[in-house]
Amino acid sequence: MRAAVYHGSRDIRVEDLEVPDPGPGELLIEVHSAGICGTDASEWSHGPKMFPIAARSERSGHLGPMVPGHEFGGRVAARGKGVEGFPDGAVIASGAGISCGACSTCTRGLTNFCERYFTVGLQRNGALAQYVAVPASICLQVDQHGLGDDAAALVQPMSVAVHALRQGSPQPGDTVVVIGIGGVGAFLVYAAAEMGLRVIAADLAAERLAIAEELGAAATVEVDRNQDLAPQLRSALDSPAAVAYEVTGVAAALRAALAVVEPRGRAVAVGLGAEPVSIDVRSLTLREVSLVGTNAHVFGADFAEAARLVGRRPGGWSDVAPVALPLGELVQGGLRPMVDGRAERIKTLIDPWATELRRTGGWAAGSTP
Repeated sequence: MRAAVYHGSRDIRVEDLEVPDPGPGELLIEVHSAGICGTDASEWSHGPKMFPIAARSERSGHLGPMVPGHEFGGRVAARGKGVEGFPDGAVIASGAGISCGACSTCTRGLTNFCERYFTVGLQRNGALAQYVAVPASICLQVDQHGLGDDAAALVQPMSVAVHALRQGSPQPGDTVVVIGIGGVGAFLVYAAAEMGLRVIAADLAAERLAIAEELGAAATVEVDRNQDLAPQLRSALDSPAAVAYEVTGVAAALRAALAVVEPRGRAVAVGLGAEPVSIDVRSLTLREVSLVGTNAHVFGADFAEAARLVGRRPGGWSDVAPVALPLGELVQGGLRPMVDGRAERIKTLIDPWATELRRTGGWAAGSTP
């Protein structure tokens, strides 16, 4: 099979690998659409930080060159021992995090904090390949929910947005701010609007804000990076927000999120910043504001809802993810523009079977991309 293999910083090669055998409890998925995100771009540019290239992962056991890719959908090609209920050819969306199911956090439903947690595409071979083997326990058959191949690849990032949304504990009718309309930010806007929240979307790019409006944002703020962000956000608010979601990882944006929420409001830090952030703890304390973290998703709590949301949008997601690139364009068309800050698309998909760029269209079950 053809696969994108990460060997080190700025070194990804398209190679021929053996098709993996699904182990007990696993599915072999024929991958038809896989997304890339900021983590993939960061690892390509500045890694390896998370990929176990030079030192063996104690949890997954992987060591050496690795296939990235943790956002994906595909079709069932084979089943490992003990797997039932996933017929050949069924369209599958897969979660990325693998948990043991037996430790104290897993038994409390906090599988994203499993003592032995690791991730497909980060600590073991992932889905930027024509086939990937994954535990059936983190797979959902989504053609039954009306989703096709391209839509299936959006379920995992949507589940991250669903989890983050819940961490802010918003109530229907609340006003919320979403800072950063990248992949997760765009899905946050949609999930929040579908919940009945009034969403204010902020970003540097007018094009992304136009899409945020299509996703349900009630108002948008085109940010001037040379000015203080908090006053810019307040210009779109009639009153302080109940919750602000910071999705960029930029320190100034997190401070602004804390500044624009109401007393006892919540700021949710979704973006992963590269450095520690200084904040005004006195203001946070006096206003009883909560700063909340969010980490990945919980398959049992978030994934089916994410699939439902992906399937609810009439006409699909071609504005968010307009094209799927072949593996050979992964770096030049996908990762490098993200690192350089010039990505033209909110979400870039990769089709490991494609020989040239194709327009997306596999949103509904039975549709052909």
